[in-house]
Amino acid sequence: MTHAPAFTTWLDDFFTSYYRHRPVSATFVGVHDYDKRLPDFSQQGLGDTLADAEALLARLRALPAESLSEAEALDRRLAEGFLEIQRWELADGRYTWRNPSAFTGEAAFGVISLLRRPFAPIGERLESAVARIEAIPGLLEQGRATLRDTPANWAERGLDECVGLRKLLDDGVAHLAREHREHSARLVRAAEQAAAAVQEFEVFLKDMPGHGDHHGYAAGPEALDLLVRRGHFLPQSIDEIERYAEEQLASSTAYLAEHARDFGAETWPEVLAQLAGIHPSVDSYYARYAELWQACRTTSDAHQLLTWPDYPIHFVPRPDWARAAAPHLYFLFYHSPAPFDRLPEIEYLVTPIEPGMPADEQERLLRANNDSVIKLNHVVHHGALGHHVQNWHAFRAESRIGRMAAVDCASRIAMLCAGTMAEGWACYATELIDEVGFLTPLESFAERHTRLRMAARALVDIRMHTGRLSLDQAAAFYRERVGMAPAAAKSEASKNSMFPGTALMYLMGTDTIRQLRDELSSRPGFELKSFHDQLLSYGSVPVALVAEQMRNSAGDT
Repeated sequence: MTHAPAFTTWLDDFFTSYYRHRPVSATFVGVHDYDKRLPDFSQQGLGDTLADAEALLARLRALPAESLSEAEALDRRLAEGFLEIQRWELADGRYTWRNPSAFTGEAAFGVISLLRRPFAPIGERLESAVARIEAIPGLLEQGRATLRDTPANWAERGLDECVGLRKLLDDGVAHLAREHREHSARLVRAAEQAAAAVQEFEVFLKDMPGHGDHHGYAAGPEALDLLVRRGHFLPQSIDEIERYAEEQLASSTAYLAEHARDFGAETWPEVLAQLAGIHPSVDSYYARYAELWQACRTTSDAHQLLTWPDYPIHFVPRPDWARAAAPHLYFLFYHSPAPFDRLPEIEYLVTPIEPGMPADEQERLLRANNDSVIKLNHVVHHGALGHHVQNWHAFRAESRIGRMAAVDCASRIAMLCAGTMAEGWACYATELIDEVGFLTPLESFAERHTRLRMAARALVDIRMHTGRLSLDQAAAFYRERVGMAPAAAKSEASKNSMFPGTALMYLMGTDTIRQLRDELSSRPGFELKSFHDQLLSYGSVPVALVAEQMRNSAGDT
């Protein structure tokens, strides 16, 4: 029985509001009351969302004094911070009346979220998918009525997502219709109508007045400060984070330059280029993922790094229905499992490389999905010690927000407050597995380059959203300081512009965990496995708040 009934009722209402206004996110989380709906992004719908946020904030601050548990006190802080940020987002409008991806992303992933996991019989999920496809024209009509002052690169991303959405409605639905003929007539009819609406939306975006690189990207120092303080709950100021990121960028750059000769190269980009040539054959490609996953677990167990759950993951080729659309969408290889579906095993989708492909295409894909990419990104960071293990622990947290906040949704995670733990842990986990010898020297060098990239992203995040870095300057920074290819640099800068306060969470989350470990390891009785298990037990909540509680609990023993 709860000792805080008033707060429990309020938190129930908070989640009801959250899922009602975000039906696609609800599906990804495993709440299926809204599976046949898309969000209401009309002016009235956005007004209703804002009114709910204001009413919830007022009620929260008027609650009677109650004795809250540690997890309840944490949820109260996180929910209040979330609502304060939501109030700013709705007033600022960057995810609604300025950003086409708010519409195209929800439209596409409203369907994908129903197909990505077998949480219910396929017939039931296809019925919901048809309902959401039928709702796409209405959502895009809201976009045409709402969007204005859209920055040029945001319009470009919206247009590319339109391509992906059309391919999902054409090629994707065609595959589904062939496989499930009892639903084919409704699927095809709904998809044809939705595809026509997508084409109209594309014409609308192409005809929008263009805006230059400096037009409206910066969230502003006050908004960025809000995200840092009330989203990530970081104790550092924006200026302090920037200085720290500068230091980390400089030290990482110096390390890479100094050690390039260890690999017979003059420069660190030449070293990184060697990674592409170390890859499996076509015949061993799929098996390589599972082989490295098992090796990662064996290494973790041997060194007693943490409690590794019995939570099977299977690496399978991306399904036929998704292959044409995926390159144009925020289609992840590993979508966080839904905490409330509790499926017994998870599918991890990988790039298809098959014997029937032309030899040069096979080689190109194998070089892009080389051993380093498979081990560092797909296995350690996402499918094994990093996100997958952290998700399992999070789903069992006492914090109700901590259970669901890191779930991947249409364009970002469910709540920003999860970012420093989810991404910080995954990046820290890759450094951790390197400590115990799991990476080759070349892979370890690549991991040091990842630190450089994290520091650069934090700097761009801060400088762009305080108005000191344009989109073009950010892309140039990524090309020159990180070694990104032009297209990747532009894409990264564009993503940074859309989601302020997001890129800095990788560096700050990783290093807050590292600093906490260094501090607590000097205390009597410290054990690394217990430290990691306790850290992960709090769920997907800000690392800074977890650090506060772990310092206090360590001081009490």
